[in-house]
Amino acid sequence: MDAQETVRRHIATLLSGQRLATLSTCSAEGHPYASLVAFDADPDLSGMIFATSRATRKFANLSHQARAAMLVDNSGNVKSDIYAAMAVTALGVTTELTGAAQDEAVARYILKHPHMATFVQAPSTAVLRLAVDVYYLVNRFQKVMEYHVGR
Repeated sequence: MDAQETVRRHIATLLSGQRLATLSTCSAEGHPYASLVAFDADPDLSGMIFATSRATRKFANLSHQARAAMLVDNSGNVKSDIYAAMAVTALGVTTELTGAAQDEAVARYILKHPHMATFVQAPSTAVLRLAVDVYYLVNRFQKVMEYHVGR
């Protein structure tokens, strides 16, 4: 197994084992904004699905600037995390899903987050997908590895 495949597997394992991510967006005025979102990653790691009310600041920010980042980590908030925890940052562009793509994403999202079925299916909820360009995986406090999707 080559190094890129090893990194890809670490990322896939981390994303499948976590339910929440920190979404980073940017306001029209250029101010960064971070928010917690429930997510599901595409099996091939090409994207990450999440949902939000259209009345949120994150949705307004993404409507202005579609580029975003998502951070997922397995920290347990203990001292040993500094060397044992892993984090992955995904960078990409978001789009709101519609039609069959939305239906498929919602079905998959509900499998991971059954408690959010009513929310994700509400007319006021936007189902979005971050099309990932690159992942940055960090472990052992400062070891950074890149994984470019589609390469």
